[in-house]
Amino acid sequence: MTGPTLAVEELDDRVVVTLRRPEARNAINAAMVRELHDVCTVLEERPRLLLLTGDGGVFAAGADIGELRERGRDQALQGINSRLFDRLARLPMPTVAAVDGYALGGGAELAYSCDIRLASPAAVFGNPEPGLGILAAAGACWRLRDLVGASVAKQVLLAGRRLDADDALRCGLVAEVVPAGDLLKRAHALLDRMARSAPLALRLTKLVADAPGGHPVTDDLAQAILFESTDKQTRMDAFLAGDRP
Repeated sequence: MTGPTLAVEELDDRVVVTLRRPEARNAINAAMVRELHDVCTVLEERPRLLLLTGDGGVFAAGADIGELRERGRDQALQGINSRLFDRLARLPMPTVAAVDGYALGGGAELAYSCDIRLASPAAVFGNPEPGLGILAAAGACWRLRDLVGASVAKQVLLAGRRLDADDALRCGLVAEVVPAGDLLKRAHALLDRMARSAPLALRLTKLVADAPGGHPVTDDLAQAILFESTDKQTRMDAFLAGDRP
């Protein structure tokens, strides 16, 4: 699946995607959007964990400004980036972004769409779109608020504040700050921990956690499915027999 803008490694329990446009600091262009949609198709057809990262000490320095400059109202209404990021956020299994260096503009919104983010000390998150006469319209205006709260989100979106790794950790945007050389190793360790859980339980937990508003009936229905699963019986039998994870 590797293409001009991505390196894609498919493993049994996960897919590792590396953004790779070194000449543009991994800026998200139309070709990358298409390739990421292809990744989504693969993960929807065969659900697995996803690890997203960037090549060359940069996650993604934004959307491709040259392409944005030529887009008009019709392209905005197509939601070129926002539809992709929504699709990524709705993938059946958990997603992790390993962020080294800049995650700005559309690159930040791509990271926000993942379930969990890890960062290197060099990570920087920001949404400078109003300085270019536009807004962060691919999820940052509401996703960032949900992640860090309205006050910090408005500092980023309205006042141009950039969150370095320590800021991001303090406000809960990232789960951990890890030396750059260990970032992918730590991300894989996180995925290993997830992979030890029952896949169906992970899928339904993510589905219920992301359900708008939440509702006890949703919890009950998801649990009813899991209570009848073979995986639940096998895992609980092992636990009761003393084989405890």
